[in-house]
Amino acid sequence: MKLGLLSAILPDSTFEEVLDIASKNNYQAVELVCWPKGVSERRYAGVTHIDVDTLDANIVKYILDYAKSKNIEIMALGYYPNPLDPDLEKRMFYLNHIKKIIKAASDLGVNRISTFIGKNPSLSDEDNFDLFKKYWPEVIRYAEELKVQVGIENCPMYFTKDEWPGGKNLASSPAMWRKMFEFIPSKYFGLSYDPSHLHLQGMDYIKPLKEFESRIFHIHLKDIKVYQDKIDEYGIFTYPLNYMSPKIPGEGGIDWKCFIEAIKSTSFDNCACVEIEDKAYENSFADILTAIKKSYSNVENFF
Repeated sequence: MKLGLLSAILPDSTFEEVLDIASKNNYQAVELVCWPKGVSERRYAGVTHIDVDTLDANIVKYILDYAKSKNIEIMALGYYPNPLDPDLEKRMFYLNHIKKIIKAASDLGVNRISTFIGKNPSLSDEDNFDLFKKYWPEVIRYAEELKVQVGIENCPMYFTKDEWPGGKNLASSPAMWRKMFEFIPSKYFGLSYDPSHLHLQGMDYIKPLKEFESRIFHIHLKDIKVYQDKIDEYGIFTYPLNYMSPKIPGEGGIDWKCFIEAIKSTSFDNCACVEIEDKAYENSFADILTAIKKSYSNVENFF
């Protein structure tokens, strides 16, 4: 199991600079985000470290050669929109870009992407599942043809006013994962597992590792701090950002020793990527580099 870095925390860095930083800080792998060029709609979105719209054989060779020169493995390509957006035009754009990333992952020999299922926040889970059944089988069939694993991150995307009241990612619970995998049993359809999103919801983040071990393609190492005094003030039905903060691994509530030991007891042998969304380390580029370095040191011993 390799320790990697998710590149979204370096929005102003080039592909080469991302790999340089990862290598310098002893990471063995990266997940490179591949948003389409343009304006981002939220924090950590809109970052492009591989432009799949311009990818060709020469660029593929350059990317792979540069990664090899830095002894860094590209373990996944990432893109996190809302593929079940209420706006049909946006929905189709997001789904089509996911397919472009699947093709890019195949061309690069990465053969793994990480993304969201999406969700219409104004509809019930049942109605959103109907949307899932309408749009996602075609995407996974395409991934099967190219032998690319599609890992769905389990973030509920349920943090801010525009995501209210139902969140923007259907795949946020074991109950929903079972339904999705029963409907699409493909071995190329699985999870990008992030324990912090389960911890936020008061759920066991260890137990699902065994049940879904054959479906876990990729892992995100992100921590979270839940403030009980804020829950006492606002209640759990307020926007979660009123009572929680994403943290770098080791500075929140996740028991990383227990979590990583549990991973080791499964068949998982791919990559766990540090994901940084900690506002305490965003005042300067130097702060971001500190977060990258500290995240590695906080979890490396457990590997």
